[in-house]
Amino acid sequence: MTRPPALVVGGLGLGQIVAFACSFYLMGVLGDAIGRDLGVSATFVFATVSLSLMVPALIAPYVARRIDEKGGKPVLLLSHVVLALGLVMIGLARDGVSLAVAMAMIGFGQALGLSPTPFAILVQLHGEAARRPITGVALIGGLGSTLGWPLTAWFADELGWRGACFVWAGVQVLVCLPLTAWLCPRTQGRPRHEAAHAQVRWDRPMVQLAVLFACAWFVSTCMSAHLPRLLTHFGLNLAQASAAAGLVGIAAVTVRFLEFTVLRRLNPIATTRTATLMHPTGALALLSLGGAPGGATMAIGQGAGNGVLAVAKGVLPLSIWGPDGYAYRSAILGRPALWAQVLGPTVFAAALERSATSAVFGTSALCLVMFAMTFGLTRRAKSAQEPAIA
Repeated sequence: MTRPPALVVGGLGLGQIVAFACSFYLMGVLGDAIGRDLGVSATFVFATVSLSLMVPALIAPYVARRIDEKGGKPVLLLSHVVLALGLVMIGLARDGVSLAVAMAMIGFGQALGLSPTPFAILVQLHGEAARRPITGVALIGGLGSTLGWPLTAWFADELGWRGACFVWAGVQVLVCLPLTAWLCPRTQGRPRHEAAHAQVRWDRPMVQLAVLFACAWFVSTCMSAHLPRLLTHFGLNLAQASAAAGLVGIAAVTVRFLEFTVLRRLNPIATTRTATLMHPTGALALLSLGGAPGGATMAIGQGAGNGVLAVAKGVLPLSIWGPDGYAYRSAILGRPALWAQVLGPTVFAAALERSATSAVFGTSALCLVMFAMTFGLTRRAKSAQEPAIA
């Protein structure tokens, strides 16, 4: 029985909230407590986060091929089981080695179940009409930090960090798994085919965008993994810091919605340029105000900037070079960002241990590099403006 499209989108979006909350955003709340109890440094704990991010980088092409040939539902169902297993392994960890193995399992679950898989399912269901349902899932899934950080902090306060991991594992198995089995249609795969890729030359705009996206994803991953911890260095307790960090998701979803509506006719290069300054603006407020006002402003600035930049990663290659070779060009542009994302949690953890203020200055400096990279970019044609936002 085919479920109503809105129900499918809602179910997939809820699954994305839980998946991001219990994987990508987990250590931002639990990392310090886990490190203390296991007798390892915060730098080591967040090195395991980098390890978890490396796993999708290595196996994502194989997962995508499987989805393309066999359909996405079995992969999404498996992701719930794998994430639950990884969370149980974290909850049972007794030393750094067992934590690292558990985080590798979390990375495997991320490769199976984060955004590309539900998006591929929607494309298989709707073809070229998948834009709107994909947007719906992205908007709902953007609340992963908004709900995930406060919920994880609450679970940890009530049950300890091990109990928090077990609760999220239960949500994966008892809520997400049956919900996906009931709501998600089984899609048909298609035989693999090869397409000729357009020639991609590393010209000046290519280098500029590669640097811009690498810096953006480095900062984004640093904040995703560490923002609650960072805010505790500026006068907030963990519960306050987690609640303030939850504003990241609200800000990101809000500006993403505006990008699809009110701002969609603006020059995407100009909106990207503005977005690169939002994190430094929030950082300035954090350093000057501190406490709850500074923490909230920092979270909003990070979320708003990242929300626009996430759209820009899809917009700018299309706007500058057009649709020919778009997928291949985007993949090449994103390769430095992928490795920057892997390095982010470990590097920022080390910087945060030395000086929270210096760490904030560092991420803000990278944003100013991004700001500089937006100059000299020109749009290929006005016709690219409308579909670029989709």
